[in-house]
Amino acid sequence: MERYGRTWVSQYETTHRRRVRDAPDTVRDAMTTAEHPPALAPLRQARQRFLTGRPLPDGVPDDVVAAWRRARFFGVRPDLEGPARELPHPADSPLLEAARPVLARLAPALDAGSSALLLTDERLRVLWSAGSAPGDDACRDLSEREVGHNSAALALRTRRRAEVHGPEHFLDVWQDVSAVSVPLLSPETGQVLGTVTVASGLCAGCRPHPGAALAEAAATAVEAELRARARTAERVLLDAYERAVRGRERAVVALDGRNRLVSEAAARLASPQVLEALERGARAWGSGESYEISLPEDAGCGVEITPVRHEGRALGLVAVLEARPLESVPSRPPRPAGSLVGSSVPWRHAVARATALARTAGPLLVVGERGTGKTTLALELLDDAAPLVVDAAESPELGLKDAEPSETGIPPAEAWGRAGDRPLLLRHAERLAQPDVAALNSLLDERPDAHLVVTYTPGTSPGPCLQRLLDTLAARSVTLPALRERPEDIRELLPALAPGPAPGSPPLTWTLDALRALEQHPWPGNVTELAHLVRALAGQRRVFGPVRRSELPDPVREGPAGRSLSPMELAERAAILEALRRHGGNKARAAVALGIARATLYRKLREYQGRDALPAPNP
Repeated sequence: MERYGRTWVSQYETTHRRRVRDAPDTVRDAMTTAEHPPALAPLRQARQRFLTGRPLPDGVPDDVVAAWRRARFFGVRPDLEGPARELPHPADSPLLEAARPVLARLAPALDAGSSALLLTDERLRVLWSAGSAPGDDACRDLSEREVGHNSAALALRTRRRAEVHGPEHFLDVWQDVSAVSVPLLSPETGQVLGTVTVASGLCAGCRPHPGAALAEAAATAVEAELRARARTAERVLLDAYERAVRGRERAVVALDGRNRLVSEAAARLASPQVLEALERGARAWGSGESYEISLPEDAGCGVEITPVRHEGRALGLVAVLEARPLESVPSRPPRPAGSLVGSSVPWRHAVARATALARTAGPLLVVGERGTGKTTLALELLDDAAPLVVDAAESPELGLKDAEPSETGIPPAEAWGRAGDRPLLLRHAERLAQPDVAALNSLLDERPDAHLVVTYTPGTSPGPCLQRLLDTLAARSVTLPALRERPEDIRELLPALAPGPAPGSPPLTWTLDALRALEQHPWPGNVTELAHLVRALAGQRRVFGPVRRSELPDPVREGPAGRSLSPMELAERAAILEALRRHGGNKARAAVALGIARATLYRKLREYQGRDALPAPNP
């Protein structure tokens, strides 16, 4: 227990500081997650000019300016008027259960009067905190959409340790705050589960942040606890599965969001769509969300579900399937393939936010690259409302300012605004003619609760009129992630996008090599491009068996072209190799010497493997 207390952390921090101090400047810079911040006085002046709409001086880092612009786009107020918005904690948070005892043991290492230790989940909701730092009670949600730029949001996005100092923040209350955050990675999947943050008074001249060692130690200890609990959960799930199938030929599926146990009878009965529906339910139950599991209506089977619990917490489910005649299934128009498929954190977060906004009165802006599923998501949200769908790409002039309904069937803005009971789905707002944009601006001025869903694909710089419309809708907007930002969803999308097999033919399957190639491809056309590829392969194949990498198109099969390393990456790589050499290839000791988590070292080794001939280290 003492290894998690003040003595161990103090020794760790002292060693880390000495190594960083004695290292060459290039190596010291490379092992931080951001370049050295500019002088704070000019940055404070630049922030003030930004807030007052004046031109910025030269020399302000592009990433800082981009962060400020995102905050303005999201409608964040720098003064953060009003009380902190209290968010309900997840009723059943495995992360909080695993992290609380670890962080409680580490908390005494804080300077409790001037620093704070915080834990967030993958949505950046603060689950736990200790100590006190300037402004640490400003908000219980650290997402950029709520509070602008901060170290927790940066660590979540980059999947590495991040620091933010003083005027780099957007909020006034954090102008004299420095913070360092470390992402928490799932031991099984590698997905980001949340962050650990140490916040203190301003210390921008000290790199790394004095609390970096404590944040790294906390993240490492929490990940170790999660790993130990995952092994226990796997044994509990296996016991429940064996009890369900013991002595009988039953169609049983046991899932917990990470593991899937399927009996032979269930493998014959359950389609990929049935297994995916059960998988979504298991993930929701395991994260403490309420979720009603319903199988596809053409599943041909019914299901009896029993939750698997351990220490009072639902960690998965056991499903017993029973065949039923397809004739008894009521018919229903099919939904678009792959409409809401995906379990990655960026996708689940975007869908959850869009769903929450759609349940309240007011417009909704869905932003994303082409092919990310903006229209499909909007149609899902408006499924029961019979929306009027118009596409500015087909007819840029919709006639919203006219006195009579246009050829598109949409009534003029005033008449539609009065009707208000039938929602309008407006696709490709970037293609709208200026008179129609002006009409929508006027409508939203008069009817801020109008039932309107707008899809927008960023590209060329919008004109003043369209920018005003985007600014009006920004507070009720959701940005869909590109497919390259959620490659882990590709394996779930493939069965949903594939056409149904011919009678007597097996469904389309993929070799691991082909799946890796698909996950590494950048997909400029996103889900739409992936759907075209899947349908083309399904129609052209004349052989059975899984799709091999050699069958994929050349750009997908060959993978993205490797890029050369930046000077910072070269320095970082050199530091890693030197640490491994000094410690005889022992990665755990090398990670401690570098002041980073062992998981971070493993990830960097994977990233640099094969680039500029980085040799593989000894295990």
